[in-house]
Amino acid sequence: MTGTGIDESQRRAAKVAAVTSLLAMVIVAFSHYGLAMRIMVPGDAAATIRNVVAHQTLFRTVIACELLYGAGVVVLLAALYVVLAPVGRGFALAAAAFRMMFAIAWLFIALKSLEALRLVSGADYLQALDTDQLQALSRLSIGAGSDGYYAGLPFYGLASTVCSTLWFKSRYIPRWLSTSGLIASAWCAVSAFAYIIFPAFGTAVNLYTLDSPMALFEIVTSFWLLFKGLRA
Repeated sequence: MTGTGIDESQRRAAKVAAVTSLLAMVIVAFSHYGLAMRIMVPGDAAATIRNVVAHQTLFRTVIACELLYGAGVVVLLAALYVVLAPVGRGFALAAAAFRMMFAIAWLFIALKSLEALRLVSGADYLQALDTDQLQALSRLSIGAGSDGYYAGLPFYGLASTVCSTLWFKSRYIPRWLSTSGLIASAWCAVSAFAYIIFPAFGTAVNLYTLDSPMALFEIVTSFWLLFKGLRA
């Protein structure tokens, strides 16, 4: 332990968590806004599937990004556990478990995307279904992947809520930052559960507001850890 009461392994893990969090966000933003939105045509399943067939390499790159993001979440949960376990081991373990559930959701998203590709592959065993049926099933698989994200989002919100509580207790980061993270993360968890129970919630509240405040908190925290480090 250093004279400040913070282990050097915690400081290294904090840097790893910061870099991993930022890289993961870049990957998922590039995947969604830079790649997937070039393929998806809202309200037109046939056009979407035609784009998937015509740009399979692009679609497979999206899948690879989904898997990379899930792997980044696993690295992030391990690093945050090292940082926050001395503050509250049980809570840190719970946060890691919640975040692991979110990582599993991203594996499900990737698998459903691969299923969509298989449905439009033209394989012999698919000849029993006509083109319209195959396109509908493929679009359904892609939609199920989107549902997988919102099924995993409450767990990410819970993980971030627990971590924000530990950040607040530890004072490793400023309390104004951990307090804002606690509010944003709790909002994400509660609103994500509300959206699952009441789908109309998504029309009353823009879905981007579910996780955007929490994402902003994680970006600010990552830069703080990267340049300021843990405070004694």
